[in-house]
Amino acid sequence: LINTAGFLQSSAEQTGEESSEQVTNRVQVLSATGEKTSNDATGLGQVALTVTKAPGADDIDLEKVTVQWVDDTGTYNIIHDSATSAGEDGTFTVSALKDDDGSSPVINNPDDRIDMVFDIGSDDNGDSITAGPNALQEGDVATLHITTASGTASTERLVVPESLSGTTATNL
Repeated sequence: LINTAGFLQSSAEQTGEESSEQVTNRVQVLSATGEKTSNDATGLGQVALTVTKAPGADDIDLEKVTVQWVDDTGTYNIIHDSATSAGEDGTFTVSALKDDDGSSPVINNPDDRIDMVFDIGSDDNGDSITAGPNALQEGDVATLHITTASGTASTERLVVPESLSGTTATNL
């Protein structure tokens, strides 16, 4: 009976730790911006998400993050450009905005701010430069499911303004 109680307590603690990890170890999106990649572009060819780790989260390695991008044209699996996977539809890069200890692409401090950059533009012929999503046009909506290595997901909805006329960049 004592052995069974000890086993149950140990199992409950492990389950509790795993559950807590899956809730807290997530990326928190602070802002999302879109930018035209050329002066004559009609849509946004680059999207940047400024991220940090959620309160209570452990260190998050953005090289191990996966992003599922869902828009009108389909669903795309996007990974960090240094990772390799047979099933990816595109990649993203990271750029440190604030990283006092130089740990990028690992977010190890609540003050760290890292940009996840998605190049989704077109070349001069209008052909997509990526295997993933196409440039976002006026009024487009995209949903991004960002999953960390621990399996915790965050969702970010990007909404492009109805008019991009006269702008080179915008908040999403």
